[in-house]
Amino acid sequence: MTTALTHAVLPESDIPTHWYNIVPDLPTAPPPPLHPGTKQPLQAEDLTPLFPMALIEQEVSTERWIEIPGPVRDLLRLWRPSPLSRARRLEEAIGTTARIYYKYEGASPVGSHKTNSAVAQAYANAQAGIKKLSTETGAGQWGSALAFATQAFGMECEVFQVRSTYDSKPYRHVLMETFGATVHSSPSELTNAGRALRERFPDTPGSLGMAISEAVEVAAMSDDTNYSLGSVLNHVLLHQTVIGLEALKQHAMFGEQAPDHLFACAGGGSNLGGIAIPYVRENLEGRASTHIVACEPKAAPSLTQGEYRYDFGDTSGMTPLLKMYTLGADFVPDPVHAGGLRYHGMAPLISHLYSEQLIDAVAIGQLEAFDAGVLFARAEGIVPASESNHAIAGALREARKATEEGTSPVILIGVSGSGQLDLPAYQEFLAGRMADS
Repeated sequence: MTTALTHAVLPESDIPTHWYNIVPDLPTAPPPPLHPGTKQPLQAEDLTPLFPMALIEQEVSTERWIEIPGPVRDLLRLWRPSPLSRARRLEEAIGTTARIYYKYEGASPVGSHKTNSAVAQAYANAQAGIKKLSTETGAGQWGSALAFATQAFGMECEVFQVRSTYDSKPYRHVLMETFGATVHSSPSELTNAGRALRERFPDTPGSLGMAISEAVEVAAMSDDTNYSLGSVLNHVLLHQTVIGLEALKQHAMFGEQAPDHLFACAGGGSNLGGIAIPYVRENLEGRASTHIVACEPKAAPSLTQGEYRYDFGDTSGMTPLLKMYTLGADFVPDPVHAGGLRYHGMAPLISHLYSEQLIDAVAIGQLEAFDAGVLFARAEGIVPASESNHAIAGALREARKATEEGTSPVILIGVSGSGQLDLPAYQEFLAGRMADS
């Protein structure tokens, strides 16, 4: 093993040329989405009011490899490939016998993995002649990513940000506005869905399900506006597989095989899917036996406590019915700081992997997550996003267990983004004012 290496950095020529679609490699096919009216399997034409055909084709594709368009790949060069790093100082800080690595997505233009899909979605819509995209955002990473991507392709962007994080993370919507987006606190008085939700749930902190309802309504009412989302659907997870595809190559640079354990935070499923799905393929094809763990918040534990059934992706029942682990479309999570994980359901593809026991899951409390984030920051010099802290906490549990047992597993952490705009949350934790979840 090359012990001196700290960061494995691939050349730009190693940016993946294709996204990986796991659907044709799965032992059983994922259950299809259903039309909300007929309850029959959704047809491609049912999605045309919201999405361009290029994304619809990706959503239903059974092709293993889907080529990344040249203009998208050119834009990815701004931050890809992202580094894979050996967390030597973190290992030393906890005295572990494990070897810990992390794949860091915080060097993107807005500081998170979300940009990987935002540029692909904006490009597909621009090519279809769409002038504006509407979307929702929780913590603000997705809204920021889409704001960046739409201006890169000459489009407008309207964002409905969950009220709790609109208020607690004001610099997130400032970032979106810097890139030219219009941002509203959700639920708002601007849509029929928003007004109805405010009446049903007075003084609500908001939820991603509510914000989705508002964004979908805006798109459905205009011919030149489409809807875009940062997680849950197959095409979003597809775009994120560049993360895991790069990591597979980078492990070899350290002289390692595939990791024994992989930890990634999970809310809607895009970050987890992006880093984990290529490793699921390695497991299925017998080249690896990586234990993949979705680290979700105790405030919204869809995998560990939800029901596996068809449910709406939004609170108002405007989306297709998705077979997923869900806490119920009306569920409003506590306003924890990991706003990007406050979703009532899990991506259907991730839910299928969990149902088939191809991945595992654990729920992490807010205090444990931030304790892990502070330890990581002091050791590695990177302040992680609130969401990423859940993955770090899960990994630290495993590393400490390895030390107790005298084993030396290889652990990979997906660090989904930077926490520089989450500093008010860190301030609350450091002052001892943070409530657990």
